[in-house]
Amino acid sequence: MKALSESEAQHLSDSWAFWARDEQTPPKGDWRIWLFLGGRGAGKTRAGAEWVRAQVKAGCRRIALVAPTFSDVREVMVSGPSGFLNIGDEDDRPRYEASRHRLIWPNGAEAHGFSSEDPDGLRGPQFDCAWADEFAAWTRPQETLDMLGLGLRLGEDPRLMITTTPRPLPALKALLTQSGVVMTHATTQANAAHLAPGFVAAMTERYGASRLARQELDGVLIDDPEGALWTRSLIDQALGLPAFEPERVVVAVDPPASASGDECGIIATGCSGQGREAQLVVLKDMSLQGRPEVWAAKVAEAFEAVDADWVVAEANQGGDMVRAVLQAAAPDLPIRLVHASRGKRARAEPVAALYAKGRVRHAGRFPALEDQMCAFGASELSGSPDRVDALVWAIAALTPQAASPRLRRL
Repeated sequence: MKALSESEAQHLSDSWAFWARDEQTPPKGDWRIWLFLGGRGAGKTRAGAEWVRAQVKAGCRRIALVAPTFSDVREVMVSGPSGFLNIGDEDDRPRYEASRHRLIWPNGAEAHGFSSEDPDGLRGPQFDCAWADEFAAWTRPQETLDMLGLGLRLGEDPRLMITTTPRPLPALKALLTQSGVVMTHATTQANAAHLAPGFVAAMTERYGASRLARQELDGVLIDDPEGALWTRSLIDQALGLPAFEPERVVVAVDPPASASGDECGIIATGCSGQGREAQLVVLKDMSLQGRPEVWAAKVAEAFEAVDADWVVAEANQGGDMVRAVLQAAAPDLPIRLVHASRGKRARAEPVAALYAKGRVRHAGRFPALEDQMCAFGASELSGSPDRVDALVWAIAALTPQAASPRLRRL
C-alpha cells in the first residue's frame, strides 16, 4: 500500500467528509431547521462550523451566528478549537473583525455575530443561512429565534442549524413539534476519541446515575410533564439509595393487548423486609416488542437471570392465554395471574408514594422505563405504559399492604 504524501495526509486530515460521523452531517431531504442535540463535547460545534463552511462554498453570502452572548460567538464559534479560525484549509479561512462581530471569507461571504441577550439586534438584517449555538442556554430563546427566523429570507432555500445540549425549555420543546424541523443526536461517548483521555469515564463515574448525566452527557431532553406521578428527581433518588440483598424476587409481566404492536412490560423487582417497612429494588427491565412466544421466552429468561421466586402476570387481556403462553416457554414456571379492579393511575399512585418515601431503589439505569414513569399520568401521555404497568404489578405483589392496587388473584 502506497504511503500518503505530506500534502495528501494534510488534505485527509482537513477533510470533514472523511472524519464526520453520520449525525454530524446534514440530514437528507427537505428541511428548514436542522436541530442537533448532543452531550457535552459531542462534536456539535465542529458540525455547526463545518456546515456553515459548506454553505459558504455553495454560495451563501449572508450568515447569522447566534450564541448565548457575544463572548460565546467569539470564543466558541469563531476562535474556539472547532471554530472557523481553526478548521479547514488556511487559505479558505475567514478573517475576524472583532469590533463589528463579523467574519469575512476570501470569496466575500460575511457572517455576523448576535447575542441572545439582544433579540432586537436581529431586526433589520437578513440572511440566507444561520447557525444558532447552545440554544438551550439562550437568555431569551423564543424571542431571539423568532427574530432570527424573520431574517432568514435571502436565497432560494434559507436554512438554520441549531446545536445545543438540551434542557426542557418551552422553546426547545416547541421546536420538536414544528414541521420542517429534523433532528440528529449524539452522546459525549460518541466523540470520546477527540476528548481528553479518561474524561468520559470520569464523568460517567461521577454523574452516571443521575438526571444530569442523561442531559449533559447523553444529550437527552429530560422533562417532567405536569400531572406525572414520577419526576426525574425521584428517579435520581432511587438510583442513589444504598444496595441491599433482596429476600424475595418477582418478575412481573404486562402482556401486550395485541399479538404484535405494543411492548410487553417485563420488570424484575426484589424486596427485603415485610409490610410497611419493606425496601424494594428494581433489578431489571427486560421489556420488548414481539409475538407471544418471543415475550414468553424473555420472561423465562428474566426469571432465571434474577433467580426469581415467581412470575406475576396481568390477566385482563385473557388469563388462560397468558398462562398457556408462559408455560409453553417454561412448563415449571410458577405463575400468579392478577386482575385489576381499578384504573391504571389509581393502581400506580401507591407505588409512586413508595418512591417518594425513598423505599424503592433502582439497581441501574433503565432509560425507557424511566421515561414512561416520568410521563405516566400526564395529560400528553400517549401509547401504552406497559413497563410502568409491570413495575406496579411487581411492587404490589411484593408489598401488598404498602402498595395495594385492589387486585384479585385468579
